[in-house]
Amino acid sequence: MEKKEIKPLNSSIAIKLRLPGSKSLTQRALLCAALAKGESVIKNPLISEDTELLSEALRTSGCGLERRDGSFVVSGVSGEPVFSGEEIFFGNNGTGSRFFLAYAALSRNGEAVLYGKPRLHERPMGPLITALRSLGAKVECLSREGYLPARVSPGRLSGGRITLPATQSSQYISALLLIGPYLPGGLELEIEGQMVSTPYVELTLSVMSAFGAEVEKISGGFRVSEGGYRARIYEVEGDASSASYFLVLPALLGGSVEVENLSPDSPQADTLFFKILSESGGRVERAGQGVKVEFSTPPRAFEVDLREAPDLFPTLCVLAAVAEGKSRIYGAPHLRYKECDRIAAMATELSKTGVKVRELPDGIEIEGGRELHGAEIETYDDHRIAMSFAVLGLKVPGMVIRNPACVAKSFPEFWEYLRKVYA
Repeated sequence: MEKKEIKPLNSSIAIKLRLPGSKSLTQRALLCAALAKGESVIKNPLISEDTELLSEALRTSGCGLERRDGSFVVSGVSGEPVFSGEEIFFGNNGTGSRFFLAYAALSRNGEAVLYGKPRLHERPMGPLITALRSLGAKVECLSREGYLPARVSPGRLSGGRITLPATQSSQYISALLLIGPYLPGGLELEIEGQMVSTPYVELTLSVMSAFGAEVEKISGGFRVSEGGYRARIYEVEGDASSASYFLVLPALLGGSVEVENLSPDSPQADTLFFKILSESGGRVERAGQGVKVEFSTPPRAFEVDLREAPDLFPTLCVLAAVAEGKSRIYGAPHLRYKECDRIAAMATELSKTGVKVRELPDGIEIEGGRELHGAEIETYDDHRIAMSFAVLGLKVPGMVIRNPACVAKSFPEFWEYLRKVYA
């Protein structure tokens, strides 16, 4: 297996970066553009394994989709995807596969089989599949009920009111909302319980609105009007999750980092990171159209409920490892159903470096500020674990990352950006 040794930096930093577009916004914009009538242009999209897998899946449905001058140009299917029995591979793309499952259910012509890597087949889809079936979709689970692989056959979906439990993934909610404008009579979605990752649903609503959909919040849920999407030019802002790996560097090394294309007011869930950095002793301020983070003293320990921003978990574990005192990161039991069990994985790998950790059912406790040492890090084919420990390796000598290529899932240029930090 390929390995990458990280060379530490021995000085503070002062860097300015412009990062690739948000994966969350790119995937949502691709779905809306694919369903729309006419040609859309998605500027500054994230080009990564996940977005390429979703793009290729959309091409199998009669959607015209090409890359042109750094943008995606999408010719939509007017709400009527067409398949011809394709087996469509999604790797470990949980978001894209869930969105596409709902998208494929709109087809009245041809079957599609969705599958992925073994880990994707362990990620639950049951509530979404049940909801789609209640709308008239024909979805057959080919191995285990409620999981991929699954065959989607032509059906005739109808609108109306459905109830969806909100306890495991906001992606089920977003998937149903995204197809709502193409259901006869629209969709009224009642959410049962307290939603997790609420900002991701807000992102979905913002992209739908940008493409002309009418969505309103009602008591206990949402109402989507029938009417479809309109083609448009849509620009994707920088990815807040990717930014976190660089915005944490001043806390580790001292100095400052500025990200030019991520607003402090962004609706992305992971801008919660700005608040945590401030509470840890950092200075966070607007810099033009972007954001700047600066640390002049070692970071302090913190507590944070990650219900709304679970993707920050690995980066926050790294911050906690160097912060003075005991940090507690909690509220995200759904982290155990990501590309790997991220709670167990981070606890295991941090322990290798000398960090004192205690695993919680929904998070982790970390006693930071101890003397750390390098270790060979197992990444579990999880991009976020690879990137977070690579960043820690800029402070801690001897860090070796196994399977560094796994970052391609969300940030294929990560290692190139890391070289810019050295420069």
